[in-house]
Amino acid sequence: MCGIAGYAGSSPLSEDRLERTLALMRHRGPDDQSRRSFRTPDGRFVELLHARLSIIDLDPRSNQPFQLGSKWMAYNGELYNYLEVRRELGAAPRTASDTEVLLAALADGGWGALDRCEGMWAFACYDESDGVLGLSRDRFGEKPLYLFRDGSGLYFGSEVKFIASLLGRPLEVDEQHLRRYLVNGYKSLYKTGATFFRGVRELPPGSYLEVGPGGLEQMHRYWSPPRPSANGIEYQDAVEGVRERLLRAVELRLRADVPLAFCMSGGVDSMSLISIARNVFDYDVHGFTIVNEDERYDEQDMVDYAKEQLGLRHTAIATDTRDFLPRLRALVRMHDAPLYTISYYAHWLLMESIHEHGYRVSVSGTAADELFSGYYDHHLAYLYEVRDEPELYQRSLEAWQRHVQPIVRNPYLQDPNYFVEDPSRRQHIYLDADEFASYLQGSFDEPFVEEDLADSLLLTRMRNELFHEAVPVILHEDDLNAMSFSIENRSPFLDRELFEFAGTIPPRHLVQRGMAKAVLRDAMRGIVPERIIENRRKVGFNAPIRAFLDTAESRDELLADSPVFDLVRRDAVERILDLGELPNSKSKFLFNFVNTKLFLEELG
Repeated sequence: MCGIAGYAGSSPLSEDRLERTLALMRHRGPDDQSRRSFRTPDGRFVELLHARLSIIDLDPRSNQPFQLGSKWMAYNGELYNYLEVRRELGAAPRTASDTEVLLAALADGGWGALDRCEGMWAFACYDESDGVLGLSRDRFGEKPLYLFRDGSGLYFGSEVKFIASLLGRPLEVDEQHLRRYLVNGYKSLYKTGATFFRGVRELPPGSYLEVGPGGLEQMHRYWSPPRPSANGIEYQDAVEGVRERLLRAVELRLRADVPLAFCMSGGVDSMSLISIARNVFDYDVHGFTIVNEDERYDEQDMVDYAKEQLGLRHTAIATDTRDFLPRLRALVRMHDAPLYTISYYAHWLLMESIHEHGYRVSVSGTAADELFSGYYDHHLAYLYEVRDEPELYQRSLEAWQRHVQPIVRNPYLQDPNYFVEDPSRRQHIYLDADEFASYLQGSFDEPFVEEDLADSLLLTRMRNELFHEAVPVILHEDDLNAMSFSIENRSPFLDRELFEFAGTIPPRHLVQRGMAKAVLRDAMRGIVPERIIENRRKVGFNAPIRAFLDTAESRDELLADSPVFDLVRRDAVERILDLGELPNSKSKFLFNFVNTKLFLEELG
């Protein structure tokens, strides 16, 4: 895990900009910072910058940019199956690193070699023989790679600040994207390709970009998610298939020359990974948990049960309001963006504690909801899927009414017929968007859209969440939070074989007895403690804004003159601050407002 940056263009970059950028990258790679300059055969300029966080092969021989023949690589990520790929290549390596294996695979098989690679990556590969620069990103976008183009060429980096540093000037804020964030929330942020800065885009996951002679760019896909087949496999076959593939995914992601920490909640997602590591691979697990006093988000009983049953080391991190705004301001600056949800302030506290305990790798349960179901609207989509099976539908409806309906706060999702009556309904996603749009100076109206990614309502929603709504947000925040403390984050559920197998599971298998993730739960029986498997509560790393922000004490600061009031009406914010109990959607808007304010003050 590392940081990369670079440039390909017609004019050379100054030594000062290059050295300043390299120093700026240190938090992503404290072990080594190096760069390499090239002149292409047609006279253009290429720069590769790399900051190394040593995880596999800690020896300096694996520092980057790394050379193999005429090829040079600056690489951020991990090739988890590097041992298997190295055996297939057959060549005698000079290091024990996955970097050398990835570069050797590309040298041996070209871009097609990525098909046999299981891992997460964003890398730049330059070939001195033909002057072609290649940039690539992993299948699910676990590792970031930002791009910016101007008249001189292409700039790239793991973080937006690296691009601004190479440019030698600030980037312009995209105010329309800020409006999108304020009104429609985090699920809208990856719908258009925009970022919070004009002209800055991300390299699409599962793709590679070649920059050839004259700066000619060619974009290609090396992997596209196969459309779910839902081919009618039996329930027990689904259970066994998930168990086999998830065990293998965890086994691969335990590979490291440094110890791993685990993000731990009381839910089945993180506990599946922890229990596999502990009970199957005998890993000495150290779990880290955010705890808070709000009963809606408290999982202490499940965490204590898991500690006892599994014999885990454990560290709890409490929420509080101390220094919230100054720390949030620093975090916004680190992210080069508003925080997407308040969960990621809590997650940042978690990463801080993991760092203080000396860890360089964390493991999280990202994407289990999107592979196996987990959100409240998934239950209603499931009722739609089984609507033509009267007995199953009635049994499922009664289970939903008994176990799910009492805890649902979104008013649209309290209606079991929400999708049955109209499967195109999506009002629950951009909840209260019309009201929030009225809080702005000027107008904003951007309806919800989604891609046709499956022949099933439930699978369509899950796939859109995985590729365009929830998971890109989680991965973005996970990476920046972890790397601000020089920590690599790993997500075993984002495994290609597990993902592709999940696409063969019929929707009718995904929810049982009013309980989401039924296949995953049954796959984990005998590994995960039984009470965890049967625990219906969905919490994760979450907290209400008032667990951190004392709105009465901070009122004057929040309403003080700021460029944010060119976007947001001050009187609308005042009315929210005057409310007693904040409804969930207004709590989210207030958090987004605070972040927008800090972002514009720091980076606008």
